[in-house]
Amino acid sequence: MPYIQLHSIDVQHTLLRFVATFLALIFVSQNAMAIEEPSFKVVAKSGTYELRQYAPMLVAETLVDGDMDDASSIGFRKIADYIFGNNQVQTGANSAKIAMTAPVTMEPQSQKIAMTAPVALMPTESIGASKQWRVHFVMPSQYTLNTIPKPKNPDVKLREIPGKIFAVNTFTGFNTQSRVQAKTDELLLWVGQKNLKTLGQAQLARYDPPWTLPMFRRNEVMIEVEDVKEPSK
Repeated sequence: MPYIQLHSIDVQHTLLRFVATFLALIFVSQNAMAIEEPSFKVVAKSGTYELRQYAPMLVAETLVDGDMDDASSIGFRKIADYIFGNNQVQTGANSAKIAMTAPVTMEPQSQKIAMTAPVALMPTESIGASKQWRVHFVMPSQYTLNTIPKPKNPDVKLREIPGKIFAVNTFTGFNTQSRVQAKTDELLLWVGQKNLKTLGQAQLARYDPPWTLPMFRRNEVMIEVEDVKEPSK
């Protein structure tokens, strides 16, 4: 009997340590990602939907062929390689690490276009149907196009994006192709109810690392809309 009691106590302690470690990982995951995000002002809000006025931003981007999952992985690695040091500072031959930001954003492309061309694409019927994607990170606000280190990989480009208005649908959980499409359809319905005109493609923005538990993940589907003075309530 004493052995059974001691064994039971050891199991309880092990379980408590596991729970404590599990909660600590959640805490670290959530707080470690308290990093810089693009600056915006909320113009209108309804449930999970927001209309946001974004400030101008500088992005590092790359075009990737493949389905949504493959493009996400390849695009992330290319841009992460750039910000982790595969670059050259503009005042010399040295490289520099650039702080990670959130989110990582993916936009389906209807066709191959030059990276310097303006985004003026015909919408695809399904966000998951695209076989080419533009993946980008927003660069820390301390940089300008004249001060940020230059990518050594020619596949990674730097681009300034002017201030824009986006309609946004925020959701948690996994961002599978079917779920992203469903959230895109919901956003387009909301945009239509507000009598807003869309510009370009829907985009998927992901804020958390892949080890984040699904219930704590923050995902957003975004689509640019024309400027409006007073959106419908």
